[in-house]
Amino acid sequence: SLAGKPVRIFGRQRAGDGGCVRDYVFVQDVVRANLAAHRGERKLPAKPVIITFDDGFCDFADTAFPILQKHGFGAIVYLPTDCVGGPENWRGANDPARPLMSWAAVRDLAAEGIEFGGHSLTHADLMALSGQALEDQVARCADAIAEHTGKSPAHFAPPYGRADAGTLAVVRKHWRTSCGTRYARAGKASDLHDLPRLEMFYYTDVKWWRAHLAGFGWPYMTARRTLRAVREAVSKPWER
Repeated sequence: SLAGKPVRIFGRQRAGDGGCVRDYVFVQDVVRANLAAHRGERKLPAKPVIITFDDGFCDFADTAFPILQKHGFGAIVYLPTDCVGGPENWRGANDPARPLMSWAAVRDLAAEGIEFGGHSLTHADLMALSGQALEDQVARCADAIAEHTGKSPAHFAPPYGRADAGTLAVVRKHWRTSCGTRYARAGKASDLHDLPRLEMFYYTDVKWWRAHLAGFGWPYMTARRTLRAVREAVSKPWER
């Protein structure tokens, strides 16, 4: 996952993975693959990977997509749909603000096989909402994506990775999967509406990424998780 981080990091990681990523199989349709695996109808590849990007910044189209295309990978991009075509304007945004892709760019990328999912309407903190306001933020972003891409989206990611039981109950009503920012590897037993992700900002030093791909990344991951838990206990995502 590259949740709001400059995607040039992605290029460095792909260039420096030592070829380890060739052992992984990109799974575009996580819903079908996971549900079929749960039913025992098919097996997931030994090393499946799903690549995700949050927010839909312009540098996804300019920098990340050509790299994905070169290596035959797809991705899921989560969009705060009322912000598409403008600068990021939510709490915790970069300064200066980074521009989001236009709907025309989204439509072109969808035609190339990139999948788009919901990230609320306005990049709202869903845990601060309830009732109709929460329903609207979770559900209505799907309409805009379907209108502009011609494809009904299936996947959602709560902004800031924040979702409590009440939030997830609404998400389950409207989406086939949802993933946050909980730092862990997903597995066959993972809740499809509370999927963890590996935030790639932690792997800006490519040696740690190579170690992870080679199966030796657990010590680093454990240390990072501990530090992250402390940080989350004393601050909100938009304060970091």
